[in-house]
Amino acid sequence: MDRALLKPSRGAAIELFASDTGRSADAVTADAPGWRVGLTRLVLTDFRNYRRASLSLATDPVVLTGPNGAGKTNLLEAVSFLAPGRGLRGAKLTEIDRRSAPSENAQEAADRGWAVAADVAVRHGALRIGTGRERAAGDRRIVRIDGEPARSQALLGERLGVVWLTPAMDRLFLDGPGGRRRFLDRLVLVLDPAHAARVGAYEQALRERSQLLRAGVSGDRPADPGWLSALEAVMAAQGVAVAAARRDAVERLDRACAAADGPFPRAGFGLLGVVEEWLDQMPALAAEARFAAALAAARRGDAAAGGAAIGPHRSDLAVSLAQSGIAAAGASTGEQKALLISILLAHAGLQRALRGEPPLLLLDEVAAHLDASRREALFEAIGRLSSQAWLTGTDAALFASLRSRAQFFSVHSGTLATTAF
Repeated sequence: MDRALLKPSRGAAIELFASDTGRSADAVTADAPGWRVGLTRLVLTDFRNYRRASLSLATDPVVLTGPNGAGKTNLLEAVSFLAPGRGLRGAKLTEIDRRSAPSENAQEAADRGWAVAADVAVRHGALRIGTGRERAAGDRRIVRIDGEPARSQALLGERLGVVWLTPAMDRLFLDGPGGRRRFLDRLVLVLDPAHAARVGAYEQALRERSQLLRAGVSGDRPADPGWLSALEAVMAAQGVAVAAARRDAVERLDRACAAADGPFPRAGFGLLGVVEEWLDQMPALAAEARFAAALAAARRGDAAAGGAAIGPHRSDLAVSLAQSGIAAAGASTGEQKALLISILLAHAGLQRALRGEPPLLLLDEVAAHLDASRREALFEAIGRLSSQAWLTGTDAALFASLRSRAQFFSVHSGTLATTAF
């Protein structure tokens, strides 16, 4: 029987698995017939519209159907928290807490935090993950892996890959570069778990430099040139490392997409940015020196603008239809969706080649945007990846061809039921 490792504090609802629970995910080996990465158990506590939900699963694909607003995407979001970061919605931790019912004690509800716990079958056996928001821990996200506290969320990325596609990403190629950078960084992170630490270190140094420059302009205190130089050295080292990791991932993805076949359009990639251009022209150490010098020379302008004019925080991912060369932004809505799917499938195959196992795939409302041939091609590609995919939709008929290959659940107002055909 499962028992909590972290005792509920001040009414907190977090359930995290102890190292001696006696449970095990399906501990099959990578050589076993039908082996795939996947969740074998998922438990949600006070998560969005779920007071408590528990699913026992095989590692086959999971299909969630039900009306809009029932909680299908909430389940995918819960699974996305098995990876580092803020989940597929990018939500603040407090936004995920379940709203208390009128009959509940308001203070107890305020003291609780959400929790997600899972057993996962991976290449070398079983993995147990528990994560959630704990009020007693200062409203921060806590993580335990196999019953032990994780020193950082980055450890999740080392143990399990998770990628997703949601309706909110439909405008990825049309909106500003920020969304494309986040999309790219998520793909890089799955291939290179250390990427998150590099991005975090760069962004922290960027913020501290901006604060120092603003303070100097406002007259609160003069900016310390020595401290600015130290921060710029960190930005240069970490920024070049971030840009290099992105370049490597983009080059690998470009080759993977070029080798792909099937009805999905092939993607062509480019990475736009000053630091990336320098890396095309010179070794990384030379690019670091040039970046640090450029930052020092730009202090006056950056102080007035309130940021930094150059750096990987301003880079952009350029995506095109490889066969025609048409920019993704100029493609039809349907082609853009198909292009995103082709990128995720190529990326999943790339992770399988590099890390020995593919990521979990979370595909929210994807099938409804595909014609029958592409829908079947997606299902076949998922089957070949040896990865558990989670798919949602309002119409169960769209997934009819998966009846013998997937697990079906209907979702209604935060409740789950097995669907039988």
